[in-house]
Amino acid sequence: MTDMTSNIATLKTELTQMVEQATDLAALDAARVAALGKNGRITALMKNLGTMTPDERKETGAALNVLKDEIADLIARQDAALKKQAMDQKLAAETIDITLSPRPERKGHIHPISQTMDEIAAIFADMGFVINEGPDIEDDFHNFTALNFPPGHPAREMHDTFYLPDDPDAVGEAAKKLLRTHTSTVQVRTMMKQKPPIRMIVMGRTYRSDYDMTHTPMFHQCEGLVIDKSTNMGHLKGCLLDFVRAYFNIDDLPLRFRPSFFPFTEPSAEVDIGCSRKDGGLKIGAGDSWLEIGGCGMVHPNVLKNCGIDPDEYQGFAFGMGIERMAMLKYGIPDLRTFFESDVRWLEHYGFDPLNRPNRATD
Repeated sequence: MTDMTSNIATLKTELTQMVEQATDLAALDAARVAALGKNGRITALMKNLGTMTPDERKETGAALNVLKDEIADLIARQDAALKKQAMDQKLAAETIDITLSPRPERKGHIHPISQTMDEIAAIFADMGFVINEGPDIEDDFHNFTALNFPPGHPAREMHDTFYLPDDPDAVGEAAKKLLRTHTSTVQVRTMMKQKPPIRMIVMGRTYRSDYDMTHTPMFHQCEGLVIDKSTNMGHLKGCLLDFVRAYFNIDDLPLRFRPSFFPFTEPSAEVDIGCSRKDGGLKIGAGDSWLEIGGCGMVHPNVLKNCGIDPDEYQGFAFGMGIERMAMLKYGIPDLRTFFESDVRWLEHYGFDPLNRPNRATD
């Protein structure tokens, strides 16, 4: 029995050396077969257990099982070490360029509406105007009554205005909700919360039930308001004259007022600029024809009263224009509907390079 124990210890030493001296996976596999294979040295000893007495078989079998597990663990560790070594050598010897050439990126474009709004804002900012904003969902008072629209006015009818369900938590005109039909509602809100002097513009979405080449259910407006104690129609015309000449970049662009009617201004006027329609085309500037671009007038005394401003002490002017129309005139866009069709090809044609945008000083 002593000889068997000595033989197992010697075998362990030999097998351990053989596994540790394996320098590659092939040599390690050969060592595994030599130790644990069908005809391996440990397997051969275990075949001799049948010739031993029960006590010898029990003790020798347990020792051989321990040896088998130890050699198997050693082989597994050596296998992992050799695989890592092989991978390290492969990584050191081989290089793979995993970088990709830069993919061409499509550059975005500034929408003509955004470009026009930025240009308008810059011009009026130079004149001392501030930009105010207001909600798209309004009530009947701010959208109509405060602006001197009488009951039964056509603009209040369902075929012109997008009405929403009444607000159950409000009473009177505040309960009647609608999508604002003009940005004049922001003028009302400004006059109700701010004491004169006031000099502001508002730009934003408005909504009316219309759809053709020159009308869409949603469009953008720009409106201006000046309230103080001495402003008059001369100031209004000078303001708009400076604006259109800066916007179209035409120093001698003619402008005229044509008498008109709006419920919220008195007197009221349409704003026309000079143009030429020679040979069926349209060219902004001095010519023998006129083109309407907006409306204006002195703020009606009733509007001032409705907003809590004394018309005997204060007066002022207001004006408005369609932003899409201004963009169409300046940049030669023939159809209003194309602004909202989300056609990328259209935007690539009429849009503006974000890093090379025109401005009123150079365009």
